[in-house]
Amino acid sequence: MKKKRLFKGWYPISFAGGLVASLYASVPVYIVYIDSLGLLAPATRVFAIGGIVFVTGCLELARRRKHKLFSRYSPEDPRSGFTLLELLVVISIIGILSAIIFPTISLSRNAAYVSRTKAEVKSIATALEMYANANKGAYPPDADRNMPPGIEAYISGTHWPQAPWPGSIYDWDAWTPSTLTHDPKQPVYQLSIRFCPLNQPTLCNFPNESWAQNFDYYSSVYYCLSGPCRSHSSQPVNHPGYCLNC
Repeated sequence: MKKKRLFKGWYPISFAGGLVASLYASVPVYIVYIDSLGLLAPATRVFAIGGIVFVTGCLELARRRKHKLFSRYSPEDPRSGFTLLELLVVISIIGILSAIIFPTISLSRNAAYVSRTKAEVKSIATALEMYANANKGAYPPDADRNMPPGIEAYISGTHWPQAPWPGSIYDWDAWTPSTLTHDPKQPVYQLSIRFCPLNQPTLCNFPNESWAQNFDYYSSVYYCLSGPCRSHSSQPVNHPGYCLNC
């Protein structure tokens, strides 16, 4: 008795074919999800949609020519290997997934740097406030890219002076009016993150963020505790920088 097929027109499909089909079926859903989070760049969106249209066109062309994509290999039929059309479909799907996943991973990593920065900076700022309360409202003296003396007792589980971004370092700034070059010249207390080795402006390693596009040797990410905070004591308050709590 001839076995009746469950689905009319269905044919045996190889493991590779099933995997490719599954990946392709998930691509549109993944694009919509990533785009809803605001993590998909316009150029990537256009590339992904164009890739989907191309793959769909290949599948429709195969259907019109009655070519069964990714059918099982048959020893009796030496022509049952991969065809050029099948390779184009596979390459296109891999390209679409790569274009979506790699930028997303980069954005997620950058977001993790910012999240870690905010958490650590708040912890250190709390320690500085505790120090000030224990010393009649006086913050510790300035420390050149280092931990201010006496603050160790108030910090627990915080990485200092290694800051979150690769190559960055924490810097405690306690600037007096005579230290500042530009107005307003009032006492400034802030916790900064610097991205350049001291006196080496060509070795800076800035974050891959939109707010860091105009950064230079004097730029920093900083958390303001008191006063007219800024990126550097020798620069005006509007010099390129990123304030975490302004």
